[in-house]
Amino acid sequence: MNIKRAKEEIKNTIAAYLARDEYGAYAIPVIRQRPVLLIGPPGIGKTQIMEQISRECRIGLVAYTITHHTRQSAIGLPYITEKVYDGVRMSVTEYTMSEIVASIYDKIEATGLREGILFIDEINCVSETLAPAMLQFLQAKTFGSHKIPEGWIIVAAGNPPEYNKSVRDFDVVTLDRIKMIEVEADYSVWKEYAESVNIHPAITAYLNVKQENFCRIETTVDGKRFATPRGWEDLSRLIEVYERLNMNVDRDVVAQYIQHPAIAKDFANYLELYYKYENDYRVDEIVSGVIREGVCDKLAKAPFDERLSVVSLLLARLNGGFRAAADMEDRLERLQGIFAEMKPTAGTDRSASGRETETYVSALEHLEALAAGVAAERRYKQEAGLLSRREDHISRDVGKVLDETVQSLKADHLQEEEAVWQRIQEIFERENAAYETHFENCARMLEHVFDFLEAAFGTGQELVIFVTSLNTGFYSVRFLQQYECERYFRYNKTLLFDAEERDILSRIPNQNA
Repeated sequence: MNIKRAKEEIKNTIAAYLARDEYGAYAIPVIRQRPVLLIGPPGIGKTQIMEQISRECRIGLVAYTITHHTRQSAIGLPYITEKVYDGVRMSVTEYTMSEIVASIYDKIEATGLREGILFIDEINCVSETLAPAMLQFLQAKTFGSHKIPEGWIIVAAGNPPEYNKSVRDFDVVTLDRIKMIEVEADYSVWKEYAESVNIHPAITAYLNVKQENFCRIETTVDGKRFATPRGWEDLSRLIEVYERLNMNVDRDVVAQYIQHPAIAKDFANYLELYYKYENDYRVDEIVSGVIREGVCDKLAKAPFDERLSVVSLLLARLNGGFRAAADMEDRLERLQGIFAEMKPTAGTDRSASGRETETYVSALEHLEALAAGVAAERRYKQEAGLLSRREDHISRDVGKVLDETVQSLKADHLQEEEAVWQRIQEIFERENAAYETHFENCARMLEHVFDFLEAAFGTGQELVIFVTSLNTGFYSVRFLQQYECERYFRYNKTLLFDAEERDILSRIPNQNA
């Protein structure tokens, strides 16, 4: 199963485990809520999907890599207490609460989330002294003598033995008490994820051609050599920052993340060419509407991987604009919802005669309270781990606009409702105008790219690749749901249908042969 399907299955499991019957008890008794065990290669996103699930299900998450723990930190430290048995006072050994169990209660205390996920990574790589505690944990949901709180679901992860020599096999008794999910690397699923988190286009362009290098783990006489999805994503973030700082990403830098010498060398060479293509084919000019005949001719005669790289460069520019448009739209919707709450807020006060009279909080005070509420909500969600990077940025931008509005009203000494409303409308209209301008610019860029691709390739396979990428891109799909691009819909029907028809015909045996 791929990581996307595993994520869906874990979310379904959580929904089932947290469902309650008509009496308020869990529909599946806690004793029957099997821990989920994810087994798959390192670096394919097992930990990452747990963070996503926590945010999407709005539940807590406590994560531990168990190989970093000793038996004492996992199950607690012993201490001596006294108890009376049959009238005889006896010294008895008990244990302090496990650090792991205590961290769940700390999470509940800090966030108020009484349901969540306890995620234990590398569970099948524990030391010999800790192994019995892990078996007890999976079988009885306890660390030492302390149970995992009800409402907290156990998810564990581990690597198959071929990837880690420290792996321990679980016995049948343990396996019969867990819900096993085996996960494999799947580039098509990762590519979809890469679109949503803005993985550097050079990486996706390279892996589109060299998919066999997406996830490779080999054992040689010189040791382990590997390239993993985690490595590609971390390298992507580094390239992004290096570009901003005008620093060079060479083979040595790539090899720090892609620890497979041949793949690191291959990608470093490709990245150098990628930057060269960006300049040689004047990508900035293309998206702005300048089409040079010489550039079209040169690209039409170029090798296929070069043509594909230029298409990827153009898609990257478009997707950057589409992503910004989605962020601006979500920010506008959030501001609209907040401003819609701006209305007189009734309260009560006692006059000198002791009678209650109705008072109103000023519009400015109301807006200040709403701005403070937005800031407090962001801090809470951030501390609870319920905010993605994108959501955090949108929330910060909304807060910035609200603070700017409040400061503007104060600077001009505006407090009356009508004056406040007028200023709010001015600021909202300014934000909306910026969004509409950006949206129109994205639409023009898309049309310019279609102009260039038609001039360079006609209706060739490069255009098919371009339209297919628009169909699968997270932000391009969202943009095209709002912008009616005639050529996109036309090519989507004709080119992709023809390509599918040719593929089907190629699979049909020739009856005349």
